Amino acid sequence: MARSPKTSDEERAGSRDIGALRALWPFLVPYKGIMTLAVAALVLTACVSLVLPLAVRRVVDNFEVDAGALLDRYFVAALAIAALLALGTAARYYLVTRLGERVVTDIRKAVFARMVAMSPAFYERIMTGEVLSRITTDTTLILSVIGSSASVALRNLLILVGGLVLLLLTSAKLTGLVLLIVPAIIVPIVVLGRRLRVLSRQNQDWIAASSGNASETLLSVQTVQAYSHEARSRARFDEVTEKSFAAARQRIGTRAVMTAIVIFLIFAGIVGVLWIGARDVNAGAMTVGALVQFVIYAVMVAGAVGALTEIWGELQRAAGATERLVELLNAEDSLREPGAPRLAPQARGEITFEDVSFSYPSRPDVSALDHVGVTIRPGETVALVGPSGAGKTTMIQLLLRFWDPATGRVLLDGIDLRDMARPDFRRQMALVPQDPVIFADTARENIRFGRPDASDAEVEAAARAAAAHDFLMALPQGYDSQVGERGVMLSGGQKQRIAIARAILRDAPVLLLDEATSALDAESERLVQRAVDRLARGRTTLIVAHRLATVKKADRILVFDGGRIVAQGSHDDLVAEDGLYARLARLQFTDGMVQAAE
Repeated sequence: MARSPKTSDEERAGSRDIGALRALWPFLVPYKGIMTLAVAALVLTACVSLVLPLAVRRVVDNFEVDAGALLDRYFVAALAIAALLALGTAARYYLVTRLGERVVTDIRKAVFARMVAMSPAFYERIMTGEVLSRITTDTTLILSVIGSSASVALRNLLILVGGLVLLLLTSAKLTGLVLLIVPAIIVPIVVLGRRLRVLSRQNQDWIAASSGNASETLLSVQTVQAYSHEARSRARFDEVTEKSFAAARQRIGTRAVMTAIVIFLIFAGIVGVLWIGARDVNAGAMTVGALVQFVIYAVMVAGAVGALTEIWGELQRAAGATERLVELLNAEDSLREPGAPRLAPQARGEITFEDVSFSYPSRPDVSALDHVGVTIRPGETVALVGPSGAGKTTMIQLLLRFWDPATGRVLLDGIDLRDMARPDFRRQMALVPQDPVIFADTARENIRFGRPDASDAEVEAAARAAAAHDFLMALPQGYDSQVGERGVMLSGGQKQRIAIARAILRDAPVLLLDEATSALDAESERLVQRAVDRLARGRTTLIVAHRLATVKKADRILVFDGGRIVAQGSHDDLVAEDGLYARLARLQFTDGMVQAAE
């Protein structure tokens, strides 16, 4: 079972080891061909690099020999080796960079596909901004590893191993002295590397928290400004961002200390070995060319170790990033799809709630619905009324299977929703939510969201039916006008009418209206109500409304209070009962008459 995203300071300290990078393997497998070519180019460049010191030794040892042609051949060979090294390096760069971009693209697609299918319960535990941070920032870290660090690490590992072998062949005595300092180098890498891994994970978590905070504030910027909350919002963002910087500073400091220790030990060892080698040359125990070759190999090995310590830090950060992305990929949805889903029939529109009880996870002690049982006949228009929080919208959310009931069943045409694939039965429903969602696209595409294959003529017909055509034509580019992020270019009523046009275009057998006319002026409400009346003919329609005038024409009215259905019937019958509905009606109609008089 996937862990829930970490939020507390104590939890942020936890991190897995670099083995977390193994989770990237399934994304690499489809590109074995590119990996094979990249490794071949990498091995080629490493081998060519290791050959160069041999050529240098030949030149040095034969420099005083009267053999110009021989020297010429050595230099030509060195030039050919350099050309081969250049071509191999270019090929390696192209292949591994392309591989990194391809894999990261696949990871982003996989994470987004997983996240967009998660039920609302998941987003009660994690901020949307943090998810976006993981998809962007964390995948960028993985890109740097696959597209650069991993190949550089492998190349330096080959040079390290090959260099050590050639050092041994050049001078076993000096190589033995070099190997004596290896344990002293490994200890700080291991000890400080563990600390670095923890700090890397902590840094990434704080970056994600910072992104989540910024996203939440900017998406509600008008409310923030209306309440003069800018200073407090800045303070909250600054606090989280400074914590991210503090974690980054600790990580950078730890890595700097590790780098300093390792480089000093490496080059101190080289200086000592060079001193002993120089004495051997004076004693005639080895040639100048052999010493030069040994020194070059020693520098290459030292450079490889230094590079590996640098790359180790990158791998630690990437391991933390991979771990966080895997959490999203492996996150379990509280709503499970059936193993063998039943095909959703062409809906007649019969809706049944059988003894349904439900509480939201964030409020487990409060019953949103309490043993609700009701059947809505095909083609029937049913209004859900009652005080705020009585359970009306919850009925629609359960019908769309955004949540599953704690007890009881929700059925569509006699089939439990849990036995069908969610996309199948949702295609047979059209929703107009209380807060209409408008995308950063054209007005035309926002309406076409209801049915992507609809023609322009069908889109415009839906807009006319929703009383949206006139104001859309008045926009600068008409239907092709951009409406801005979340529809900032539109009024509340205009957004509502676009949402209604979207539902009209969907032409589904079940229509769900959640306060669909709440943001409309009196004239627009009258026009839209006519459209809704026409749309509801022959369809099963659920209307959630506080305005009782909106629901008077319903075939049946369900009155909710405290998560229960406390009364049902026609408007006249419920008024005659003088219960909750009658009190709500008197309040609304009295308020309406007072407002009209004013």
